[in-house]
Amino acid sequence: MVQYLQLQPESKLPDISALNPFRTVVIAEEPVALDWLYKVSSWLVWSGTLYVMTWGNSCEYWHDSIDFANMEVFNFEQIPEEKFVMTTWHENEPLEEVFWFSKNSAFHPIVEISNTLILHISNRDRSLEFLSMYENS
Repeated sequence: MVQYLQLQPESKLPDISALNPFRTVVIAEEPVALDWLYKVSSWLVWSGTLYVMTWGNSCEYWHDSIDFANMEVFNFEQIPEEKFVMTTWHENEPLEEVFWFSKNSAFHPIVEISNTLILHISNRDRSLEFLSMYENS
């Protein structure tokens, strides 16, 4: 199942734990404050994401923040393999290629992931466009 979620910067974070375990494509079209970026990263990890691909504005910061949030959950000690969040950032790639990667290569080594979240950080809903693009990638 693929689900689209648009979040405006600084918005409240909904309960997405029903997707657990899931992969996430973060599409960051808007700049955000670093504290909110970290809040979203922690929320994704606590909600059960196990593979995150970041694309767009500050995608490297999103990537690093998710890695940090995953380490923090385990008090910066050994992360169990089944809880390790795989991360990639895609700064210079077309979004269609990130979607293709998500569908064809973003697999966790231990846990089977059947759900995908397209997390769109934007002031504008592009659900139809992105869901169609994902389907056709």
